[in-house]
Amino acid sequence: MTEQEKTTGKHDLKSLAGKYLTFKLSHETYGIEILKVQEIIGLMSITSIPRTPNFVRGVINLRGKVIPVIELRKKFDMETVEDTDHTCIIVVQVMGSGSPITMGVIVDEVSEVVDIAENQIEPAPSFGASIDTAFIMAMGKLGEAVVILLDIDKVLTANEIQSLSSI
Repeated sequence: MTEQEKTTGKHDLKSLAGKYLTFKLSHETYGIEILKVQEIIGLMSITSIPRTPNFVRGVINLRGKVIPVIELRKKFDMETVEDTDHTCIIVVQVMGSGSPITMGVIVDEVSEVVDIAENQIEPAPSFGASIDTAFIMAMGKLGEAVVILLDIDKVLTANEIQSLSSI
């Protein structure tokens, strides 16, 4: 494979190899670069904030710092389900307009940290111009399973990140 073939869109597949925290949403497995993950916490009391987008569950007090929490299922237009004992919050750092923003992401279940090698990564499929998949960096192959590798900085738009930073 030539270097040009290894590069897709904005992501160089070679540079995507590394450790990912994997988690479940419905029956699908997703991965976030481990360096973006601050910590994983159990579901806790979340304070609702009026007039926020429907995917924003609210805010939590994390050791004295108030951080916004989003429901990834709602952000991805998936069916919402009741929280379970496995539901948890992944605390991540995303890049806002010039400064990092700490936020929580509610997922169905955290799986494990996996090491995905360069030869296990394929470009994200193209679904046409009408479907925005900029938040998908690539697809990881672990045995027969496929892991959707998320660019957590692009899951929310710049405007959405800006509005969360003011909460």
